[in-house]
Amino acid sequence: MRRLIFLLEEPSAEAMLRGVLPRILPEDCSPEFKVFEGKQDLERRLTRVLKAWRTPDCAFVVLRDQDSGDCHRIKHRLVELCRQSWRGDLPVVVRIACRELESFYLGDLSAVEQGLGVSGLAGKQDSRKFREPDKLGSPSRELERLTNGLYGKVAGSRAIAPHLSLNDNRSHSFRVLVAGIRKLTEAS
Repeated sequence: MRRLIFLLEEPSAEAMLRGVLPRILPEDCSPEFKVFEGKQDLERRLTRVLKAWRTPDCAFVVLRDQDSGDCHRIKHRLVELCRQSWRGDLPVVVRIACRELESFYLGDLSAVEQGLGVSGLAGKQDSRKFREPDKLGSPSRELERLTNGLYGKVAGSRAIAPHLSLNDNRSHSFRVLVAGIRKLTEAS
């Protein structure tokens, strides 16, 4: 595989991936990003985009926030949409950011501290609240509060992502995303 195509719900996901992927992808694999206008647009156009894809040696990663929905149902629906377009030659991995993308950042408060220049955050990682950030109700609100409003979706993602630990992040959904990307690139 020479290209890994990311089908994303929002621009902040692209900003995050641009900071993380250089540490995951092999040199011969280049990422491309198709950013949709929210989760409804992603779901409405997903099948059409996959059916129309003609470039060989590609694999796809679909990434969407869980928000308030049921994680398993959302993933099942996205997998079904991918199956409707299945041509057999396009590997596709579907991943859900449990609650929101910001859970990834709350899973590594040291990265938030480094990326945004806010001191004292790393020490909070072991507090009960941040041990399992995927369970927080509104990670984006929590991150804004923790950083005294310094966090913005795209700029914050761009600043924090290069510092995220790929192995020790407390966000299970982040670790599953990284594992899925690694598995896709190793299979080629």
